[in-house]
Amino acid sequence: MESKNLKRIYKPKKINLLRAIGYGLPDMMGGGAFTIIGAWLLFYWTTYAGLTAIQAGFILGIARIVDAVTSLLMGSITDNFYKTKLGQIFGRRHFFLLIGSPLMLVFILMWVAHMTFVYYLISYLLFEIIAAMVLIPWETLPTEMTDDFNKRTLFSTSRMFISSIGVFLATFVPGQLFKILGENKAWPFILNAIIFSCIYVICIMIAYFTTWERHIEYEDTPNKQKKTKKQGLLKLLIKEAKEYFSTLKLKSFRKHLIIYLLSFTSKDVFNAVFAYFAVSAIMVGSTTGANVLSLSIIGPAVIILSGFLMVKYGPRWLYSVSYSCELFALCGFLYLYLAKPNAIIIMLFIFGLIYNFGLSILQFVPWNVFPLIPDLDEIVTGKHREGIYAAVMTFVRKSTVAVATIIVGFLLDKGGYVKGQIMQSTSAKNMIVFILVGGTGILLLLALIEAQTFHLNKKTHKILTNELEKLRNGESKDNASNETIKTVEDLTGYKWANIWNKD
Repeated sequence: MESKNLKRIYKPKKINLLRAIGYGLPDMMGGGAFTIIGAWLLFYWTTYAGLTAIQAGFILGIARIVDAVTSLLMGSITDNFYKTKLGQIFGRRHFFLLIGSPLMLVFILMWVAHMTFVYYLISYLLFEIIAAMVLIPWETLPTEMTDDFNKRTLFSTSRMFISSIGVFLATFVPGQLFKILGENKAWPFILNAIIFSCIYVICIMIAYFTTWERHIEYEDTPNKQKKTKKQGLLKLLIKEAKEYFSTLKLKSFRKHLIIYLLSFTSKDVFNAVFAYFAVSAIMVGSTTGANVLSLSIIGPAVIILSGFLMVKYGPRWLYSVSYSCELFALCGFLYLYLAKPNAIIIMLFIFGLIYNFGLSILQFVPWNVFPLIPDLDEIVTGKHREGIYAAVMTFVRKSTVAVATIIVGFLLDKGGYVKGQIMQSTSAKNMIVFILVGGTGILLLLALIEAQTFHLNKKTHKILTNELEKLRNGESKDNASNETIKTVEDLTGYKWANIWNKD
């Protein structure tokens, strides 16, 4: 069994579209499950589970904090898992796909009605930890499988394409279940969870069998055991923390991180309150609300379009288009609440379509910019640290979302939202709209402002990688042109004297 696994897990295969799709399938869960959670879990808990908005918000917040720490640790765990016998047999990345696939069934537990606060906290914690255990090792696989930038881009684009399909299904299927089984019942939610958890199990297992990773030999000698034991847990954690914090010194990564956090947190805020907006603020029903969210069906087509636009115009231009569309749609939602026009449902779908167009671009750009970041780090440090950067992105985002979800729950409660009721007071409806339009809008505006100073694009990246290739081949950095020096310093935030510092 050991030799068979070694042969399969570590043997490179031909990279083509089907292989890229096989790699991208776990993002059916990455995009879909968290869309379901963002759109419906808070609503479900406060409507059918008997929790207050503050209780539900705290569950989401506490779980996200725990998950953020788990994600941070997973970066180091998976990088070093090759030192174990299981890691040598099943792969330091693939072992977690193998055990994570069946554990996706935990997703069902979150949607059981009429349980306790502690039950919902533990079930949600379990799913978040398992998801991190799968996604962090999986995100490193393009780097493991190839050094070719175009092939890595194929993997990233496939991933985002499948993620957009997952987002669409996560919004479309619940709407159909509400339509067929009724809007005022809890059990369509658990049926929805059963359907999707089975899909996630299959997708992750397919990725396990269609991908591979580099084999790293590890000889567990007495000297290594002695050194590890002497180092101690505290020193090891301090060393790991320094590695993580060092990523924030990279200028373009800091900007990328800020844009990414503001963008995706705006999406989470929108998803957390849109069901309330549809059901209680403009009174169109949960089925209509779910159908508006399911306009994310345009995501795959928008992602293909975005791929061409990324090459031609760059991420800054795409960010501007994305945020402008979403801000326009938010103004439209505010108009529907204040004016309540006769054609409210038609207009709701129009504004929903515009919002989802911008959202699809928003979700596409960050993870297509991300493969460029390690090149910037390499020209500074001379190292390959893709896993650390992926872990930092996941950690910071999830810890920030934890705060956002707590605030949303707190504001709903302070606005007078009464759990389990469709009809709400004027103050509660005003608070729902304030969170939807004001909260989401402010985050998008801040992201738009930050995006205007983001200079990493195809042209600047090419200048950087040309110089990086020279440095890899042993050439002196003293021969670099003024344009190269200026570009590299602007992208990295480091002075030229500190570039290619491999100490």
